[in-house]
Amino acid sequence: MSYVEVPGAQVPIRMWTDPASVEDVAMQQLRNVATLPWIKGLAVMPDVHFGKGATVGSVIAMHGAVCPAAVGVDIGCGMSAVKTSLTANDLPGDLSRLRSKIEQAIPVGRGMHQDPVDPSEVYGLAATGWDDFWQRFDGVAEAVKFRQERATKQMGTLGAGNHFIEFCLDESGSVWLMLHSGSRNIGKELADFHIGRAQGLAHNQGLVDRDLAVFLADTEPMREYRNDLFWAQEYAKHNRAVMMALFQNVVRKEFKKAKVTFEPVISCHHNYVAEERYDGMDLLVTRKGAIRAGSGDYGIIPGSMGTGSYIVKGLGNEKSFNSASHGAGRRMSRNAAKKRFSAQDLADQTQGVECRKDSGVVDEIPSAYKPIEKVIDQQRDLVEVVAKLKQVICVKG
Repeated sequence: MSYVEVPGAQVPIRMWTDPASVEDVAMQQLRNVATLPWIKGLAVMPDVHFGKGATVGSVIAMHGAVCPAAVGVDIGCGMSAVKTSLTANDLPGDLSRLRSKIEQAIPVGRGMHQDPVDPSEVYGLAATGWDDFWQRFDGVAEAVKFRQERATKQMGTLGAGNHFIEFCLDESGSVWLMLHSGSRNIGKELADFHIGRAQGLAHNQGLVDRDLAVFLADTEPMREYRNDLFWAQEYAKHNRAVMMALFQNVVRKEFKKAKVTFEPVISCHHNYVAEERYDGMDLLVTRKGAIRAGSGDYGIIPGSMGTGSYIVKGLGNEKSFNSASHGAGRRMSRNAAKKRFSAQDLADQTQGVECRKDSGVVDEIPSAYKPIEKVIDQQRDLVEVVAKLKQVICVKG
């Protein structure tokens, strides 16, 4: 489908989904965002759903302002995927050992490495640039300085919630490695600090929603936020790179005889801010639950732990600010999913997938998400499908 325009106070709301299908609270959030004086455009992806301040699945383009709550608390959250030389025929009948080896190599949930990962000791990981990255931590908000040791030990860890590591097959039987994570606790600490700071600024008093508080260009709070924001986005990118290298090394060891090779890694943020130019104007484009889909840009759009995912290539549609959805999108809250479904339901819906099937991850059950095939179909003018993947192993936090 192409987009549908819904009137908004400052800008029209371009929606790549049926407006009638969007929950009322999410629709109100979109209308609230469209009232902001600094907004120059608002694009809504087919995976849209209620979030904090701004909906998940929205692209907010502003001039001279940025809203930290619209970025979200998991700054730089995103995906990485890589195609391997393995095929389905190389896989053992029992995948539980492989899942266990992945979980041993990459801490999940609130876990962290006992000692920080040394990039020079991880095969396939760039060994340079790390000292400069960590030295720049000295320039972030004082409020999080005491978290540096934890941040170094969480580099290369998964986290919990909807974060995952997967071993997948495409339709030709080729094996792909895929993972989803962000800036871990340090990103949340920075986000919470700056959201609170923005809410106290004079120009944000009287907004329709205090969670839409913004920082303004050419101010010290904006300069400091941008510094911390871009550092956290880089942390998230490094975090995924470390995990992917550890993941690849597990695969090399487990399939020694196959002498596994890997194609270039595809990586994309989906909770972040980018400086981009549209119609001759420099804008700060916030993608909250959306990926960049400029012409030729590769992206990853996952479904749920029992369905499948898509590798896509952007078509460069400027009406969406060169964006596409970041996944299937939830159709019910975590609490609602826990109340409605049981561990047996989860087991039934993840048949054929080596994964946790206990009550601790029922909130991630496939039925809690929108159908990924429909979400892909609704954005055929934003991306083209390169590969469809189906997981055979899914590691959850």
